[in-house]
Amino acid sequence: MDLLEAYRIMSRSRFFEEGVIRMSEYIHGTYHLAIGQEAAHTGLAMALSEEDWIVPTHRCHGYNVARGSDLGAMYSEMLGSRYGLCKGLGGSMHMTDVSTHDFGSSAVVGSGVSLAGGIAYALSEQKKNGISVAISGDGASSRGTFHEMMNMASVFRLPLLFFVENNHYGMSASSSRMISTGSIASRADGYSMPYLSIDGNDVESVYDAVSYAREKILSNRKPFFIEADTYRFCGHSRSDKCIYRSREEEEEWLLRDPVRLLGNRIISEGIATRRELDCIATEERAAIDDAIDEAMSGKDDILSVDEMLSLSSPDIPSACIPAEKLHMAEYREAIGEAIDEILSSDPDARLIGEDIGTYGGCFGVTRGLLDKHQDKLLETPVAEEAFTGMAVSAAAMGLHPIVEIMYGDFSTLASDAIINHAAKLRFMSAGQLSCPMILRAPIGGMTGHGPQHTQCLETMFLSIPGLIIVAPSDPYSAKALLKSAAMSKSPVLFFEHKALYRTKGETGDSSAVLPLGKAIIHGKGDKLLVVGYSRPIHEAMEALSAFSDDITFIDLATIKPLDEDTLKKEFRRVGRVLIVQDTPVFGSVGESVFRILMQGNGCSGDIKILSALDSPVPASAAGENMILLSRDRIYDAAVAMMV
Repeated sequence: MDLLEAYRIMSRSRFFEEGVIRMSEYIHGTYHLAIGQEAAHTGLAMALSEEDWIVPTHRCHGYNVARGSDLGAMYSEMLGSRYGLCKGLGGSMHMTDVSTHDFGSSAVVGSGVSLAGGIAYALSEQKKNGISVAISGDGASSRGTFHEMMNMASVFRLPLLFFVENNHYGMSASSSRMISTGSIASRADGYSMPYLSIDGNDVESVYDAVSYAREKILSNRKPFFIEADTYRFCGHSRSDKCIYRSREEEEEWLLRDPVRLLGNRIISEGIATRRELDCIATEERAAIDDAIDEAMSGKDDILSVDEMLSLSSPDIPSACIPAEKLHMAEYREAIGEAIDEILSSDPDARLIGEDIGTYGGCFGVTRGLLDKHQDKLLETPVAEEAFTGMAVSAAAMGLHPIVEIMYGDFSTLASDAIINHAAKLRFMSAGQLSCPMILRAPIGGMTGHGPQHTQCLETMFLSIPGLIIVAPSDPYSAKALLKSAAMSKSPVLFFEHKALYRTKGETGDSSAVLPLGKAIIHGKGDKLLVVGYSRPIHEAMEALSAFSDDITFIDLATIKPLDEDTLKKEFRRVGRVLIVQDTPVFGSVGESVFRILMQGNGCSGDIKILSALDSPVPASAAGENMILLSRDRIYDAAVAMMV
């Protein structure tokens, strides 16, 4: 190991963090300094190759420095200017730098671990000779996704290094009180994973351990776990006064200052003189001063609103190609056909989820795909948060995952990966990364699955920028919209209604696609406009078939973004609207449609929202009929509006 280079990097990191303190009056928000932990990030970075990827924690500055990020761009990022690594959009806790294979950190403790797992999965699938490093603190080791990912990494033999910086405090709580074992690393035993516990303040120990682990990961194709014992000399964040730890403890750790220890060793071994080390320190301080001056000169040059919105607006495929041939298929079969065609035509497509292989998925959608696409199916343990997080980063690395969540209700378990990563990845990285993935989930009732397996939780994601949300109502649109979703560079949530899986109808061939974000119009009646999506619009068309000449049906199909132009145009023409939905009215798609119509230029008329009642859905058939929309309720409401 080049100890002089290590000393230079560690000094640079220390001075960078001290520079943050000097600039603090110009920094909006918090930051997390790694003063005292320089040996950990320097030893790790020096042991990695340029092909390896890292996913740091929110205490990320040192890793960016050690991997070679531009110092001025790092300071600019903290100042919020367009010259930052992420154009000022990520700030202190999100410093993505693809040029140095730094995926960027997660501000949600522990959730970056599954992202690192997805990178490892992508590297393995792409036959690349690199590893991924999941960097976390001791606090993250208590998270469920941390353990989910340890299990999956071992099961799938991923080239993944778990690197835990144990600085003894999650935030203010001591790890001795919050962790049930004396050694975090020993937990790797439970996942059949080799591990090391090392002195994280000895840069050479870190370097040797990571070098050894990397070699073992690549030769054995198994993950590895390292726990580095270290300490932060500063508080958890800028406002932390460290009232939870003693001054005596701090003094003891100051005696183990990694920069000072390395400097003394270099001098004692005759590698360099104190004067030479002082020259290195002077050069690095000067580089920091220059970087601060550079950042300060452009601190007020921030992105415009339009520039920011362009990074949060999803990619909406607009192709509309009609089918050359039609055939009859069940709703579930049409979706299965679409997945089959995507996996067949796209070498980067992957299907990920629980029980999707021999069993064919909980509702039979993926039945038969294992025989045709064995190398493209990843059948996972029960670990929604981890495998969804994996899909996010695998998508950013060039794969095109289709994730199956067994029940839409379980999207609550995957919501961190969806909301905090998939939806925000392109924005937070300022376009360095994107997330072309699809997440499929069955929703809704009328199947007797009870309160925790019957919810329509698509509305939970309506207010999240960056997502596309699709909920088709018939076999043709289900297949054509899923094919279109596979063309998007943005994350698509694709909700399939369980009660529709056995419904039959015409569906298209492999050429047919429908545009996302565009409603589907059925009929041209002028007495009533019925608007909905998924099962309710299907039920409305069945219930009101006798009035087909009088009613226009709008199947929204895509519920985010909504087709505002079509809604306003048809409302101006008809003047009466019945909105049907299987969710309670508060915070629903129906409320959004109501707002669009009421605010539309030249729009006026009668609007009624017919919703599910504000109640969980019971398991009994009679109870479901009382809570959810029935054909009778739809019929009565529509007839009353047409009188």
